[in-house]
Amino acid sequence: MSNPGEADLTPIHSVRDLAGWFAAGSKPRNQWRVGTEHEKIGFQRDSFAPPPYEPAGIADLLEGLVPKGWERIEDAGKLIGLKRGEASVSLEPGGQFELSGAPVTTIQETEAELEDHLRDLREVAEPLGIGFAGLGFHPLATREAIPWMPKSRYAIMRNYMPRVGDMGLDMMLRTATVQANLDFGDEADMVEKLRISLALQPLATALFANSPFREGETTEYRSLRAHVWTRTDPDRTGIPSVAFEDGFGFERFADWVLDVPMYFVMREGRFVDATGTTFRNFIRKGLPGHDSVHATMGDWADHVTTVFTDVRLKRFLEMRGSDMGSVAMVTALPAFWVGLLYDDAAQKAAASLVRGWSVAQMQALRADVPQRALDAQIGGMTLREVARDVLAISAEGLRARGHGEERFLTPLEFIAASGETQADHWMRRNAEEWQGDISRAFGEAEL
Repeated sequence: MSNPGEADLTPIHSVRDLAGWFAAGSKPRNQWRVGTEHEKIGFQRDSFAPPPYEPAGIADLLEGLVPKGWERIEDAGKLIGLKRGEASVSLEPGGQFELSGAPVTTIQETEAELEDHLRDLREVAEPLGIGFAGLGFHPLATREAIPWMPKSRYAIMRNYMPRVGDMGLDMMLRTATVQANLDFGDEADMVEKLRISLALQPLATALFANSPFREGETTEYRSLRAHVWTRTDPDRTGIPSVAFEDGFGFERFADWVLDVPMYFVMREGRFVDATGTTFRNFIRKGLPGHDSVHATMGDWADHVTTVFTDVRLKRFLEMRGSDMGSVAMVTALPAFWVGLLYDDAAQKAAASLVRGWSVAQMQALRADVPQRALDAQIGGMTLREVARDVLAISAEGLRARGHGEERFLTPLEFIAASGETQADHWMRRNAEEWQGDISRAFGEAEL
């Protein structure tokens, strides 16, 4: 396969070119789709240790899926991913096994895709003695115990992360998320959707909180994964205030991304370390130490993938705030966001609900949510109270679509009504049944 960074050699002339790259994602409503990505934490059944890349590990899982119609993706001769149509399987740095689902019309299609993927994966994994858990953070393994996957870009990130945050390597190796990707109609629609979803991302973090354990102990966090993100890299994470400034749009966002420090560019099939410069300087001065390397639109497309804000704007909007969870929670995530953002009345109601929140309040909420989850507060309300209102809006939005998708919100409605997140459930199980044996989380959270 061609490398994405080398697919578009178009030179860059202005910020307007970069804004146009985002604008090209605009679609009429009848072409809006939803894509779901989820990462699974692998474990060896006999020891609960992370599976190695090889032997009898992640590489064999990928090889076992190839006969099921998947095309191989290799990096320096190592199998590191698969592609089939618009779907792909990829590896996170610590071997978290990710399905990036194809864009589909209904949540029922997401459900069917997920069931097919898990069935195929179990068929390949069981003879290898490997299972997968729906958790947001590895509950047992130390950072040092997790093997690195042989993807060239990860070597660059591995060296860079400790320079900018003390938990960046934890993010890479020990966390797992579920994400939903949604379309926008035009620039104004993108701006409203981005603002709503950034404001409500801490609520999603709370509802999907599912990572209370670390190295066999209960932590003070319900979403340790979300806490890790607060200590990863402030230059490219969180809730960017620029999104709420007057005049914000594609060009203003592109201008902000220009000053996000770079990780790499790709040339002749190899990743070239670009840390130490910004994309703005790359355009102006070239790549330090590589006089012949000049910025292209393909480089821009790659650079955008290294922006890790809670909602990432690419040629669609990527919701990034949630822990991985059970099968029901995987399908609940796209349902939650589709209900809010794919019906005009629901979108306007959601925009009205968050309109009075300041950026400072949202950022403070984001910092508070990893520990307090639904008990965190904004505007004098707990997130549990906010959740009830937001879920009602989402359900109405799904009903208006007429596909019967509102049933996928059931686990979230239970969490909001009971106040018990997935994390609270596991902590209660540990207190009542496990007697401190956190390894039992693997069996009970197995997908």
